[in-house]
Amino acid sequence: MHRTDVTRRRFLDAVARVALSAGALRAYPLFAQAASGSERLIVHSTRPGDRETPVSLLDSWLTPNDRFYVRSHFYTPVVQEDTWRLVVDGDVDRPLQLTLADLKAMPATALVATLECAGNGRALFQPPVAGIQWAKGAVGTARWRGVRLADVLRRAGLRPAARHVWLDGGDVGVGRAPDFVRNLPLGKALHPDTLLAWEMNGEPLPVDHGFPLRVIVPGWEAAYSVKWLTRIQASAREHEGFFVQSAYRYPKRPVAPGGTVAPADTAPMVGLPVKSVITSPGDVTIATGLTAITGFAWVGDGEIARVDVSVDRGRTWSPARLGTDRAPWAWRQFTYAWRGTEPGAYVVLSRATDTRGRSQPLVAEWNPAGYLWNAVDQQRVTVQAR
Repeated sequence: MHRTDVTRRRFLDAVARVALSAGALRAYPLFAQAASGSERLIVHSTRPGDRETPVSLLDSWLTPNDRFYVRSHFYTPVVQEDTWRLVVDGDVDRPLQLTLADLKAMPATALVATLECAGNGRALFQPPVAGIQWAKGAVGTARWRGVRLADVLRRAGLRPAARHVWLDGGDVGVGRAPDFVRNLPLGKALHPDTLLAWEMNGEPLPVDHGFPLRVIVPGWEAAYSVKWLTRIQASAREHEGFFVQSAYRYPKRPVAPGGTVAPADTAPMVGLPVKSVITSPGDVTIATGLTAITGFAWVGDGEIARVDVSVDRGRTWSPARLGTDRAPWAWRQFTYAWRGTEPGAYVVLSRATDTRGRSQPLVAEWNPAGYLWNAVDQQRVTVQAR
């Protein structure tokens, strides 16, 4: 990336923050659009901001901030850094109110992690399901920097009764909409890779991605990675709100396509399934000869062991080469050199397998919410003679 591009992004993000700190709520969407580079993203909603990355833009191991997908449940809050505080209370011995400076004075750590919206791929389910019709680009990878959530909880002094951690952001529902609060089991909250991040890819956390602070829960669906974090509450019980007891839950057993499932037959989603996406070539016409088929593969709990590619609709498969960039919670890039010698229409497939032997299925498991699509990816390509 050119230095001028980085400078432009920093300038626009700074402009957006000035507008926010001045209370310019009505002007904010215009600034957010410029700051986040949303002119290159697929806009599903402007308020709240929901924007998807075209997979053709996913061409680097770390996703640039202005190409990173945006998911918001409610309107982006106005945050003034000088008055912002993080409250830590509940089942703790020493309730805290921390400034961003307080957090930055604690030992910091960095982590590369892939975040994926649980609804990524919802548009691909048949029969269709309600909700934002994400295709394949509600996913991205960044280097996050911040403080371990465990260190903050230990500073507050967890009581023995604490079993859950409730995470609340500054975004507020409109009308009777419930507050967006997520429940993190204590074990995952205390994991050394669960962060409170103030930095994304070496830059201050952009407004659209949770400025000034967001949670990063690596390996789990991204709704756990609460943005604009304002409160952490330790509790002996699971949170009883809508976004824990009704939303972001998955059936405990297979559901017939088009069917329904009772809440009692669902469980909270946690880890991401094994998955891959072809990012190049797109749905295009290419000339006969050598073509690089590239993409990314990831899994929530584990590591990608291999990616296989088929150019004959799954009759035969060949191993792709995995990229050298890797991290425990991050995707792996894959490349397959395909020599298309015969003109015609092709369907290129990619299938990832992790170190536990789990592979992408040919058909995704249908569910009423359209979560966790992970079928073998496919891309149509037409080859014509030179």
